Amino acid sequence: MRTGLINDVVELTSEQFKFKVSENAKNIFRKTIDELDDRQKFQAVAYAVKDVIIDEWIATHRVYDKKDVKTVYYLSMEFLMGRALGNIIINLSCRDEIKKAIKELGLDINVIEDQEPDAALGNGGLGRLAACFLDSLATLGYPAYGCGIRYKYGFFQQKIEDGYQKEVPEDWLRYGNPLEVRRDEYACEVKFGGYTRTFTDENGRSHFTQDGYQSIRAIPYDLPIVGYSNNVVNTLRIWDAEPLVSFNLDEFDKGDYHAAVEQENLAKTITEVLYPNDNHMSGKELRLKQQYFFISASVQTAVKKYMDKHKDIKKLHEKVVFQMNDTHPTLTVAELMRILMDVYMLEWDEAWEVTTKCVAYTNHTIMSEALEKWPIELFSRLLPRCYQIIEEINRRFCISIEEKYPGDRGKVERMAIIYDGQVKMAHLAIAAGFSVNGVARLHTEILKNQELKDFYEMMPEKFNNKTNGITQRRFLLHANPLLAEWVTGKIGDEWITNLSHIKELEVYADDRKCQKEFMNIKYKNKKRLAEYIKKHNGIDVDPRSIFDVQVKRLHEYKRQLLNILHVMYLYNEIKEHPEKEFYPRTFVFGAKAAAGYKIAKLTIKLINSVADVINNDASIEGKLKVVFIEDYKVSNAEIIFAAADVSEQISTASKEASGTGNMKFMLNGALTLGTMDGANVEIVEEVGEENAFIFGLSSDEVINYEQNGGYDPMKIFNEDMDVRKVLMQLINGFYAPDDPERFRDIYNSLLNTKSTDVADRYFILKDFRAYIEAQKAVEEAYKDEKRWAKSAILNVANAGKFSSDRTIEEYVKDIWKLKKVKVEV
Repeated sequence: MRTGLINDVVELTSEQFKFKVSENAKNIFRKTIDELDDRQKFQAVAYAVKDVIIDEWIATHRVYDKKDVKTVYYLSMEFLMGRALGNIIINLSCRDEIKKAIKELGLDINVIEDQEPDAALGNGGLGRLAACFLDSLATLGYPAYGCGIRYKYGFFQQKIEDGYQKEVPEDWLRYGNPLEVRRDEYACEVKFGGYTRTFTDENGRSHFTQDGYQSIRAIPYDLPIVGYSNNVVNTLRIWDAEPLVSFNLDEFDKGDYHAAVEQENLAKTITEVLYPNDNHMSGKELRLKQQYFFISASVQTAVKKYMDKHKDIKKLHEKVVFQMNDTHPTLTVAELMRILMDVYMLEWDEAWEVTTKCVAYTNHTIMSEALEKWPIELFSRLLPRCYQIIEEINRRFCISIEEKYPGDRGKVERMAIIYDGQVKMAHLAIAAGFSVNGVARLHTEILKNQELKDFYEMMPEKFNNKTNGITQRRFLLHANPLLAEWVTGKIGDEWITNLSHIKELEVYADDRKCQKEFMNIKYKNKKRLAEYIKKHNGIDVDPRSIFDVQVKRLHEYKRQLLNILHVMYLYNEIKEHPEKEFYPRTFVFGAKAAAGYKIAKLTIKLINSVADVINNDASIEGKLKVVFIEDYKVSNAEIIFAAADVSEQISTASKEASGTGNMKFMLNGALTLGTMDGANVEIVEEVGEENAFIFGLSSDEVINYEQNGGYDPMKIFNEDMDVRKVLMQLINGFYAPDDPERFRDIYNSLLNTKSTDVADRYFILKDFRAYIEAQKAVEEAYKDEKRWAKSAILNVANAGKFSSDRTIEEYVKDIWKLKKVKVEV
């Protein structure tokens, strides 16, 4: 790492870094370092780190410009980045000098890192995948921009009050973000509403303009994405919204105070929160506005950047590729067509050829209800020109379907982009994208054979698989320093940039000394989590107990309900048979439920109600503890992954696209307890079924049941006394003595006693007995420390496939066609 001008050859020293921090304390806060509070210390260090990387950031983009590189624009509604400072320091070549300087200043790096709020830019696996991909792209030296929204409050901060989830604003930008750079020079206008006006020029060609619209100004903020020890700094560009005119004095003077700030209010709402509740039309409208806002700004900027250096817009695909992360960014298709035709005057066929060579689509869901659809009335009113373009895309696409399948009206109905009063975004993405990829091998096969079967039959060449991955630099090197140091001590540090080298650990799996070392590291990490739980939950948990962990977004298909019902079963067993041997278990949950998702929020209440009963029952002598981690996010996830013994990956088979939490647990030496779903299939292939605990229906069995109307859960209820007792405890007041009916909706969802829906649609009772047996196998395996330690080490050793570096190389080779760039500073 070098500092100063681009050609400066002076290496950064710890003295120089200390000087930068001291100057920041003086210039920003008018204090000396010893007078700063912890938050101010974080900011002083963060600004100094940004100063260190600025030269690399500038140099990287100068190299990109000089070499005229092809660039991928990774478009995503979410980027679940986590805290940035610690990860940046680890990736910098001068990390040792910075750490030395921080220590010499008398500062604690851990305390400093804890002052940084998690960037509230994402929610679940889709957003965390995007963050891992950006890390890998920079580390591998590929030109890339991440493009998203600079949410002020993000998803929400989760508070647990009386066992219920309460959503409060996550004001992560309250004190600013010292690592970001505002780029006003790239601001652009985004238009909503109005109407499309058509006129004909002297040559008889039709032109389209949007009139009567409202518009806002999109302002980019750039965040650095630092590659590991290679001088490459890519960019995450997140867009904020501002009014073109923030205050209309004329309207104010007339007494119309609302109209005076109308533009400002429009701009503010667009970037307030991630995924506003869309149970009502206002929420749907805001979501659509958000999607178009960041897509329009990103595409406008990308095209302008290209045209600043090139003359022929028809060759855009040679230098630009847009990767749409799920259906949220699908408006890229219509917006790019609009720009090519209305700004650069291409004919339809010319614009379509360019667009279909530039746009690729990643599908993240198997469930058809999660594939975005918009009401025509809303879409056409809010985005009139884009709707007009999509209508024409749909008209031509339907003709092509009819030509390929003459007389098959069903094909047209199932594949049309506009049908039954809705605009279907996944259909648009597939029709226009030159690549359509799933995110795990099983997921891709289900897409091809089930959900998107018609599209696959018509255009099989578009479909491919890219199994997800995670960055080992954050989830092992940064999150689990004890294990990372142990791994490096055994096999060297090549695994940091090439995780396949971690396979070399296999030779130590049977070594008794290494097994003890490994289990001691796991114990220390469990103590760290136990301290976190004591501090935040007030619950004492035994680090020598089995840490059984399920942390992920809360959704019925992920089956947190199956997990807690099993905990209720275990509690009944302990109470009824106190004489039985029982290895102590600590069940850890962490999850946010969408604000409008009632059954998911009720499941959180159930988990906490069960925890209250079990944790306060002295008669079970601490054999069972239940913990719900409030406000699950990247920063506490890092502590949780390192401490877990058991990785709960128990989604209904065929429902989970991939999962990446399963990979993070594996890399940290937890054993998978799961169904053969998503990437679990490939994890088991790598590590061997003897080093995991697999149970339940297969994806084929689930799909077969679904196609034939489900199964009868009442039969299980009537024949299995354990199941019946657990379910009756949902409605007899056992866990809700103040309101026995509190969990009636959960009971009904399983048995369909008062519903026209399919009973137990996620097969919880069908898999319940198999889950009990798998959990018994976990307990037996854990009692044998040698066996468990061997399996845990083998999980770490066989995690090489699941690096996001590998995933990115596959995207580059098969889809993006990028070239690596070296940056010298």
